[in-house]
Amino acid sequence: MTVSVPIKRPKKLIEVALPLDAINEAAAREKSIRFGIRELHLWWARRPLAAARTVIFTQMVNDPSWKWELEHPGDVPPTNIKASWVASRNRLFGIIKDLVKWENTNNEVVLEKARAEIRKSWRETCELNKDHPQADKLFDPEKLPPFHDPFAGGGALPLEAQRLGLEVYASDLNPVAVLINKAMIEIPPMFSGRPPVSPEARNSRDAWSRQWKGSQGLADDVRYYGNWMRDEAHKRVGHLYPQVEITASMAEKRPDLKQYVGQRLTVVAWLWARTVKSPNPAFADVDVPLVSSFILSPMAGKETYVEPVIEGRGYQFRVKVGKPEDEAAARSGTKLARGSNFRCLMSGSPISGDYIKAKGKAHSMGARLMAIVAEGARERIYLTPTPEHEAAAWEAKATWRPEGNIATRMTGGNCTPYGLTSWGDVFTDRQLVALATFSDLVAEAREQVRRDALAANLPDDNRPLREGGSGAAAYGDAVAVYLGFLVSKLADKGSSLCTWDAGPASNRTESGRSARVATVRVTFGRQALPMTWDYAEVNFFSESVGGLETVLKTLSLPLANLSPSERIGRAQQQDAQSQELSSGAVVSTDPPYYDNIAYADLSDFFYVWLRRSLRPVFPDLFATLATPKAEELVATPYRHGGREEAERFFLDGMTQAMHRLAEQANLAFPVTIYYAFKQSETRGAEGTASTGWEVFLDAVIRAGFGISGTWPMRTEMSSRMIGSGTNALASSIILVCRPRPATAETISRRAFLRELNQVLPEALDGMTRGSGDDRSPVAPVDLSQSIIGPGMAVFSKYAAVLEADGTPMAVRTALQLINRFLAEDDFDHDTQFCLHWFEQYGWKDGRFGEADTLARAKGTSVDGVRQSGVLFAAGGVVRLFKWSEYTADWKPAEDDRLPVWEALHQLIRVFKTEGEGGAGKVLASVAAKAEPCRQLAYRLYTLCERAGWAEDARAYNEIVTSWSAIEAAAAAAPIAQQAELFG
Repeated sequence: MTVSVPIKRPKKLIEVALPLDAINEAAAREKSIRFGIRELHLWWARRPLAAARTVIFTQMVNDPSWKWELEHPGDVPPTNIKASWVASRNRLFGIIKDLVKWENTNNEVVLEKARAEIRKSWRETCELNKDHPQADKLFDPEKLPPFHDPFAGGGALPLEAQRLGLEVYASDLNPVAVLINKAMIEIPPMFSGRPPVSPEARNSRDAWSRQWKGSQGLADDVRYYGNWMRDEAHKRVGHLYPQVEITASMAEKRPDLKQYVGQRLTVVAWLWARTVKSPNPAFADVDVPLVSSFILSPMAGKETYVEPVIEGRGYQFRVKVGKPEDEAAARSGTKLARGSNFRCLMSGSPISGDYIKAKGKAHSMGARLMAIVAEGARERIYLTPTPEHEAAAWEAKATWRPEGNIATRMTGGNCTPYGLTSWGDVFTDRQLVALATFSDLVAEAREQVRRDALAANLPDDNRPLREGGSGAAAYGDAVAVYLGFLVSKLADKGSSLCTWDAGPASNRTESGRSARVATVRVTFGRQALPMTWDYAEVNFFSESVGGLETVLKTLSLPLANLSPSERIGRAQQQDAQSQELSSGAVVSTDPPYYDNIAYADLSDFFYVWLRRSLRPVFPDLFATLATPKAEELVATPYRHGGREEAERFFLDGMTQAMHRLAEQANLAFPVTIYYAFKQSETRGAEGTASTGWEVFLDAVIRAGFGISGTWPMRTEMSSRMIGSGTNALASSIILVCRPRPATAETISRRAFLRELNQVLPEALDGMTRGSGDDRSPVAPVDLSQSIIGPGMAVFSKYAAVLEADGTPMAVRTALQLINRFLAEDDFDHDTQFCLHWFEQYGWKDGRFGEADTLARAKGTSVDGVRQSGVLFAAGGVVRLFKWSEYTADWKPAEDDRLPVWEALHQLIRVFKTEGEGGAGKVLASVAAKAEPCRQLAYRLYTLCERAGWAEDARAYNEIVTSWSAIEAAAAAAPIAQQAELFG
């Protein structure tokens, strides 16, 4: 937003204080709530609504200190003034604590309190700038500025801005993201408060007498016409999905089936094993199975498994109840211990990965039905496959297949090396026939909705949704959008990359509740498309797992709970580097995460189905065969010719996008930017650092932004797509940015350090205060990331910080200097991480996401610290090793990553077992780290003593009190003895 005369900008609450504990608790809870907005349609790394709502609220509400700071810049406020700020912040924090609760998502009383505070702050800003030459244009106290998110993605931020009463705009380069945003902020308000138009609703007295709030009527129609699609599809392709009859002969072999004799049970899923011809010449004609596990159910008392039975030159699969004799063998299927290799079921010959890939690329990989899963009386029934059921699958012949190739390289791996190279390849013929039928029915349902809407007296204006229509034609388009989502979600549940989740061994959780039942894992169990060997094919016509009825429920329920706002938002496809929607707007955004998620490559999976269903509704949005790739702001090496080129592309593009925001965003408000990624580590002469984090900060600062705050928020959960069983980030860092004045000065490194030493102590004191103040203390694991805010505020407010040779200081160097202040020492990055992690957790387990946040702030990575041998990190859990767990065959001379933390705890281990003499030999071998080891031991002793960790304090106290004797032993240790001891 170009303004010739500077405006007066009150400091916002987010630039001073936040009740992080309440926000993080609500965000974590929201991730586990069923039928949340994330169920409307999958998008990767969508922000929790609680976090989005709070960030927008606090970037628009004035901090109570704003008047004093504008009128008395640089002056220290009196105690009574500060006390009044505390009381006012506590009142605002009370609003936030209500605002973030899931049950208050659409609570108009709570929301109106928040809206009133936003309006009050805006009026204060308008009054403050009433004499500005452009006041009439910029400061209308009766009209709030609009909101814009230029990287709208999953739509959480625009949705919450709309909920807070703002005029909302969302833009994204990806058409799938644009459609999701239309479905959240644009379509529901257009038909808000209207009753459903279905014949069921029109013929129901209750339906017409009730009050339909927000998008409840729309959701009811989506449910009705989704079920209509199910019934119509069953008429056309239902014969491909037969039921299974339980016969008396089956019950003779399986007593557990006696209660079902004579019944026809609905199949939940068919479990298949991919096959290749045996590499053993003696069985070259046999299609042998590639099975990762023969265990179907590990649940106590209901154990079930598949037994492969060799019969002559062939084999059969039989389902058996009970524990297998060789449980380990059954659990590993035909998979060998290492890599993706398998063994031939007939001969035991190994089947190499290269052999499997060659067969896949030659399209000679087959499939064999391994088991049938049927719906019993509140239980899963596992049955031996029958020829009839296998034949039903092969009967289907797809006449249409999705076009487009899968990216050959993808974070987390993909299926292309095994011959599944196009989107049509990842579906079976039966799945393709069913999904294409559902897709065709979207168009038929759209026309049916239009006719029913006319019967319900909606106007016949013949204006489609894309032209802003609100009559029968537009309503048919609107319902079709969500039915298109239904097909898209069914595809996620219904590809050959889906696997069977057998469930837990116990039928009770630790809390005593019933455990989850066995189910099908969706295609996107994580942000990748990895190859699957034995896969689960769901029955779209069942009432569980991936059936249409179940998936429809996950779609219609969150739709009914969307914001009841009648203010229509706008979502459109635009490049963030060239968009103009941010002009004069409040901006909060969640950009791509460097190289962590290839959104375009992944979203093509959905695009091909959405395009088939919805191209008539949005022809411009679905004009291309695939989503845009070249312009996507992701540092993908395979797309840009290498890592350096990809980094340069990301930096240049993100700088341009951020520059756009710095130019256009409403100057009365800071811009808030979410940033989160799994740490990627680089090592160089200046130490270890996180490339993605530095490059992004560099882009923000180059664009002309100054950073006035950083806040870590728990916006992820360990069980999300990329997090399940892996080390993945649990936090987003919220950057609070203001445009840097054109008159910004240049200062020297020495002046920068002097200012840091003035600013950071007060900032640190404010972050670590206990209860009774106006904020929750920042947790130790978050402190390093939070202190970057005031530190980078100093760095980024200057045009440049010049090194001694006159070159501008790099962002990496500035971060290292800020971190050094917090560490209060010159410990290496790994030791700084360990020290602050220990302060929070001691030797206990912690979550990987928190460790990742801390490691990034310390200029290292969790994986790097783990490689140094001081840390356990696996399965989302991180724990420091105790000194007693350190390896006894440690050789310092061969240790190429030796942090002070490791040297000290090896010293303690030897001291405990060999006394001062042995410890002296260790100290002599790490002489350069002797003084840092002593400082660290003293620091840890003090920390443990304050925390009441007596046993741990004793170990460090003994080293500290024996230090002189250990040094003497080190000085006396012969070189030969050192070499003998350490090799």
